[in-house]
Amino acid sequence: MTIKLRNVNKGFVREVALQNVNLTFGKGKIYGLVGPNGSGKSTILKLMTGLVFPSKGEVILNGQVVTRQSAEQVSYLTELDMHYEGFTVTETINYVASQFKSFNKKKAEQLLKTLKLDPTKKIKKLSKGNRGRLKLVTALARDTDVILLDEPFSGLDPMVREETVKSLLQYVDLENQVIIIATHEIAEIEPLLDEIIVLYYGEVLGQENVEILREEHGQSVLDWFKTTIRAREDV
Repeated sequence: MTIKLRNVNKGFVREVALQNVNLTFGKGKIYGLVGPNGSGKSTILKLMTGLVFPSKGEVILNGQVVTRQSAEQVSYLTELDMHYEGFTVTETINYVASQFKSFNKKKAEQLLKTLKLDPTKKIKKLSKGNRGRLKLVTALARDTDVILLDEPFSGLDPMVREETVKSLLQYVDLENQVIIIATHEIAEIEPLLDEIIVLYYGEVLGQENVEILREEHGQSVLDWFKTTIRAREDV
């Protein structure tokens, strides 16, 4: 299983979001996409889901160009807070299950228990943190080739973030899935990551193996990220 961006450019009305991006993501790895606001992290995830399309280049999933129909193979957690306020947690789970054949209700029920969410509670009564947990449940409960998480820790306090990291490892199939996390919370996700990719206003500045960074270069992901960004800004 692979997902590739080949010579991808993406422009919107007043800005260029991505410039000549070439990336390959393979199964069995967790990737981190990091970079300043506006660097193109969310755009890359949306391209992989078929929500938006390249202005130039192509996005390939399992040998096929990504279309809107590719959504069945890709689980996407948006950074936006998109819930039906009148639904209960259980009704939300049932709704998502009705939209995707890949949704695993048994896994969703297990996730609700792990993340301590009350199935009977109305969405409008949930705290920001619990709304974030529910988004994670609906994303991780899908048995898809690709799981895309856009700012999965947004609104979560430090203790909840730690629980969330543990949940990610427990409920993903690392042998058969590719996990891509776009986030500002670099320190929190470092223990999860196999590869780290730095974006800077539409450009890929670098990609490194996290273990090699630590063992051969003596750098944390956060240190390498800061060094990479500074080098680009000093040009």
